[in-house]
Order: sequence, then structure tokens, then C-alpha cells
Amino acid sequence: MKRMISLRDQRINEKERAKALTKKKEDPSAIKEREVPQHPSCLFFQYNTQLGPPYYILVDTNFINFSIKAKLDLVQSMMDCLYAKCIPCITDCVMAEIEKLGQRYRVALRIAKDPRFERLPCMHKGTYADDCLVQRVTQHKCYIVATVDKELKRRIRKIPGVPIMYISRHSPRIHYLENFFP
Repeated sequence: MKRMISLRDQRINEKERAKALTKKKEDPSAIKEREVPQHPSCLFFQYNTQLGPPYYILVDTNFINFSIKAKLDLVQSMMDCLYAKCIPCITDCVMAEIEKLGQRYRVALRIAKDPRFERLPCMHKGTYADDCLVQRVTQHKCYIVATVDKELKRRIRKIPGVPIMYISRHSPRIHYLENFFP
């Protein structure tokens, strides 16, 4: 157990003892500063005014893999879910993650290289796709995030005004869109 040295101890010189005893009294009339996070102007409460057709959808690796398992045409399913034109976007980190998965996920790689998908370059170091998606969505709130990953969904729910699209286990279509108020 650690012990504290008392202020009366001889090892502490008198100048330090005087500093500890005199506390600064705060002036009640002084203006108190506090740091308030700046919210983007595109948000009207929780409603994101930047979202509108054509919808830009950031696609995660596991979303592509689950769409293959459910035998979905990704772009058509997105359009059926939103009833509008959708432009799926893939970041360099997501593409690198799919390439790292190897030969077993070559169908996912072919889908990701589809010309209908827009490629978004990444300027940061590392290839961790979840951090990349969260960072991009925090900076630009004009995206819908398509993922099945529970941890990534939990992180994105903390960011106001960002919708989440995911595939239900039992349904052969894109099931739900969270935080989306058309």
C-alpha cells in the first residue's frame, strides 16, 4: 500500500508547504469556459439533410460476403431497399481487406471490382477497414454505411445522422436501414 507524505513532514520545504495550503479561489463572476463539440450544419436534430438520391453507400467487406451467401445482386437489392438510385462505394482499405482474404473470396473481389462501384482513395496509413469507414463517415455525413459487423454498427450508431444498412439472417434481401428519416 502506498503512503502519502503529510504536509508537516520535514522533507518538504516551507515554500512547497505554503503552495499546497493556499488554494486558488475561483471568482464567481468570471466567465466559465467549457468545450462543446461542434455539430455539423447538415444535421437538423437527428435528420441528415445531406442524404438524398442518389444515395452513396459505403460497403464493408462482410456485407459483400453476406450478400453472396444470400445470393443477392448487391446494387439491385440496395435500390429495392431505398426506392432510389444507389451508388455503392468501396474504399481502398476495404478492397485491400478483400484481397487479403485470398482465393476463397475471389467472387467477393470480382463484385467489388464491378464498374458500378465507385472507388474511394484512402490517404491514411494502415488498412484497417472499420477505422477507415468510421473516419470517413465522421468527416462526410453524406454516406449510408452497409455492414453486417456488430462492432462496426455499434461504433457508427454513436455518430449522429449516419444510417446503417444491413442484411437480416433470415431474409434474402437487404433488411433494414437504421437512422434513416426520408
